[in-house]
Amino acid sequence: MRKKITVLFGLLLVTAIIVVAAYRYLLMQGSLGYVIIGFGNWALESSFFLFALALLLTYLVLFLLGQAIASTARIPGIMQQRSGEQRSRQSREALIAGLLETAEGNWEKAERNLIRHVADSGVPLIHYLTAARAAHSRGAVDQRDEYLKLARQTTPEAELAIELTRAELQLSHRQFDAAIDSLAQLHRINPGHAVILRLMHQAYTQMEDWEGLRRLLPKLHQGKVLMEAEIKLWETETYSALLKERAETRKPVELRKLWSEIPEHIRQMSGIQTEYYAAMIGAGVGDEVEESVRLALGRQWNETLLVLYGCIHLTDAAHQLREAEAWIGPHPYDAVLFRVLAKLAWRVQDWNKVRDYLKQSLALEPSVEANQLMGDLLFRENDPVAACHYYRNGMLFASDEVVAQIEQNPEGSMGADAPETSVP
Repeated sequence: MRKKITVLFGLLLVTAIIVVAAYRYLLMQGSLGYVIIGFGNWALESSFFLFALALLLTYLVLFLLGQAIASTARIPGIMQQRSGEQRSRQSREALIAGLLETAEGNWEKAERNLIRHVADSGVPLIHYLTAARAAHSRGAVDQRDEYLKLARQTTPEAELAIELTRAELQLSHRQFDAAIDSLAQLHRINPGHAVILRLMHQAYTQMEDWEGLRRLLPKLHQGKVLMEAEIKLWETETYSALLKERAETRKPVELRKLWSEIPEHIRQMSGIQTEYYAAMIGAGVGDEVEESVRLALGRQWNETLLVLYGCIHLTDAAHQLREAEAWIGPHPYDAVLFRVLAKLAWRVQDWNKVRDYLKQSLALEPSVEANQLMGDLLFRENDPVAACHYYRNGMLFASDEVVAQIEQNPEGSMGADAPETSVP
């Protein structure tokens, strides 16, 4: 507007200069000149100066009238623009209020603020996604899904963000099957997306779908979206759970098949090996892993492996006892070793060795199992009084262990069972 006024005054100034110059020229010539205009029977006569001045004023009036008409015509557009700006401002204010209410946990109020002016927002996606989270937090699952649907309608190019939000909310609501379906669809579109893979891992873990996790592991390797250490941790967790799952079936064929499919670097982990050995022993084929357990003990002395070795039943029990007795030299003060030797001696019915090994074990470190075995031995030898003495010691020792567990963990140990004892 200011520019137009400047141009107008410029034109007027130029016109005035021209009129003044013409007037002075005519004045020097001795005549101001005149103008006559005829309209039918009418005639208008005027001096040139007055005519030029009238023409200039007419132009000025017409110009100002045109500007007024143009301004009047622009009024609806200006009002509409101002109204749009006001609605946009209200939408921004409602978004900020909704985000604040969401942060404070006022879910219903947050929804109202977020949805009230969403039609006037330049970022409706933010409104709908935040509203979906608010609805989810107050348990309105159907309303949550409706907001996500509206988000996809208004911003179809943000499909990834919308579906990731959907899957995340489904997981937190324990809708695992629905979450897996959503994530599988996203995975087909973005096979190497780190967040998708993480959420799939989370879903499979909470579902305890270890086979699903195993199928996911190669994709984690191929995508290289996670640190190698993190992937190895997931691998260890997955194959450990699969071994425990297969152990419950007590089917050696399935255990062997799974073991052959476990990557070599995972099979080398002592914890995984121990779980496999325990599963094979539990399935009744401990003789297949006897040599592996024995060699592992030779490489690194391990109490858990030692106990497992004592649970292996070989046809040649005497040979197994001799192999185990070779460990006395390097480990002369291991109470667990002498307890295991007593169990192996029991199988070959060498009662003198059973007695000696149990005495050494009890002298080094009393245990429930050693007391029970000594009681069983004495009861077999028709000495019930002495047997009851060891049985009583074993029960007292077991009670002390339970009390110690309760003191260490008052909440978690209340329902714990007393330590189990075993017989050869």
